[in-house]
Amino acid sequence: MTGRRTGRVRWVLGVDSGGSGFRIALAPVGSGVVDLCGGDAIVSEEPVRTGPAGIDAAALLERLLPTARTLLGRAGAPGPDAIAIGAAGMATLGDELRAVLPAALGSGLGANAIALAADAVTAYVGALGQRPGVVVAAGTGMVALGTDLATWRRADGWGHLLGDRGGGAWIGRAGFEAALCAHDGRAGGSAALLARLEKVFGPPDQLPGLLYPRSDRPALLASFAPEVAACAVDDPVASRVLEDAAGHITAAAAAVCPPPTAGECEVALTGGLFKLGEPLLAPLSAALSRRLPHARLVAAAGDPLAGALTVAAALATERLIVPRDGRLLRVTTGR
Repeated sequence: MTGRRTGRVRWVLGVDSGGSGFRIALAPVGSGVVDLCGGDAIVSEEPVRTGPAGIDAAALLERLLPTARTLLGRAGAPGPDAIAIGAAGMATLGDELRAVLPAALGSGLGANAIALAADAVTAYVGALGQRPGVVVAAGTGMVALGTDLATWRRADGWGHLLGDRGGGAWIGRAGFEAALCAHDGRAGGSAALLARLEKVFGPPDQLPGLLYPRSDRPALLASFAPEVAACAVDDPVASRVLEDAAGHITAAAAAVCPPPTAGECEVALTGGLFKLGEPLLAPLSAALSRRLPHARLVAAAGDPLAGALTVAAALATERLIVPRDGRLLRVTTGR
């Protein structure tokens, strides 16, 4: 593959489209390695909408194309060698993206190599690079992904209505439910969470009107997760919500982790959910030790946007070795 150059610099574009926002970055490639420190990024807190046909390709392109041109203009680059897009819902809701984006990005930006990935894949590569292991990516949602570099193994990531158990939206919803139980006088309620709900969102009886009409319901639910964590230090109901979340996250990791007979398994945690800190990390560490004694918890090297840039750089230099998959990681090239 012949790469474009601006002087001696080659460029790749990475996109991270999740339930809580949209990020796009341009970075140079040197010897197949993305210089993440030199990357230039633009962030939007508005997620790309999902319509009847799945993730709205036109809406994503409306956001992506002008932003990419802005970044390319800043860098003085005519176009990227490769583009990698990691999108929440790509595996199950990405048919329109897979049908529309390769041609649109090829003609709109001149890219001759394009990777369309589930955000779990870019989260994996950002955290562990291109080596075997398990990554739990948790923000608004939650998914566990494992690979032996031959195939992918995935658990959960089914969205806030059908799964994502232990993720931010799940925790936030559980917190809201405990608060509303206290408001009603039902068992299992939390006065502390009720007080947090009232402070942040107002009277509890107004919450359905705030929540149900919104297209970004998962993000609103997830916005209450930090309140649950803040209460967990002193409130047993909030603490139990996070213990349950830790159990669900561990179950997902166990589902994709090789058996002990395969040897030690590296496990990395990535995503904004883990910024909740010790109220979640302490029960999660304990649950992982009990359930997966052969796993070794390692620090994530980078985030999903770094993963998208890494995938794009590997694609541009023909060094992409993680498994290609029709739904999790589809690659098109101009060759």
